[in-house]
Amino acid sequence: MREWQQRAWRVLWRTVLGFVACSVVLVLVLRVVPVFGSMVMVERKVQSWIAGESLDIRHQWRPWEQLSDQAKLAVIAAEDQRFPRHHGFDFEQMRRAWETSLNGGRLRGASTISQQTAKNLFLWTGRSWVRKGLEAWFTLLIEVAWPKQRILEVYLNIVEWDTGVFGLEAAARHYFGVSADRLTEAQASRLAAILPDPRGRDAARPGPLVERRSVWIRQQMRNLGGPAYLERL
Repeated sequence: MREWQQRAWRVLWRTVLGFVACSVVLVLVLRVVPVFGSMVMVERKVQSWIAGESLDIRHQWRPWEQLSDQAKLAVIAAEDQRFPRHHGFDFEQMRRAWETSLNGGRLRGASTISQQTAKNLFLWTGRSWVRKGLEAWFTLLIEVAWPKQRILEVYLNIVEWDTGVFGLEAAARHYFGVSADRLTEAQASRLAAILPDPRGRDAARPGPLVERRSVWIRQQMRNLGGPAYLERL
C-alpha cells in the first residue's frame, strides 16, 4: 500500500473513532441534561433564512412530571404501540409495511419513537442511505444509554407540531391555550393525530381525517389500558 493510501486510511479511522467517541459522550450527557434544541429546529431556522424569512421557534423544555399522561399515551398509541417492548426497531411493523407495499398498498412508515427521537434530535430531514445509517447508529445508542421514559420525554419535548412549534408545551399552548400537563384525552389524541403531517394539519380545528384518526387513537389508548400502561416504561 502506498504511503498516501496509508495516510488516508489513518485519517479515515481517526475520523470514524472521533465521531463514535463524540456521539457516545453526547448521548450520555443528554441522558440527564434537558434538551433545549434539535437539529430539525436548526434546519427549519436555516430554511427560513434562505427563504428570506424570520421564523420564530417556539419551544420550552418540560420534565416528565410536567407532561400530560394522556399525551404520553396518545403518542404511543398513535406512533409505536410496541414501544416498551422493542429495542429501537420494530421489525414486525417493518415486515407489515413491506408486505403492504408489495400488495399494491402505500408504503407506510415504520419508524419507532426511538428512531424518530434519534433523527429529530441529531439529524436532518430528508431521505438518504447516509442519514438512515446515522439514524440507526443513534437509535442504538439511545436505546442502550437511555431508559424508555427518557426517550419518550425527549421525543415529546422536541417533536414538531406546526411551523416553528416544537415540543408538547409549545404545542399545547399554540393549539389549546393550556400547559402541557393540562391536556385532556381529546386534546392529546388530536395532537397525536397530526404528527404524520404537523405542518399540514390543525389540532385545534381538525378536518375529517384528523378527527377520525383522533377517535381511533382514543380507542387504542383505552385498549392499551389507559395511563397505567405508562408503568411499563
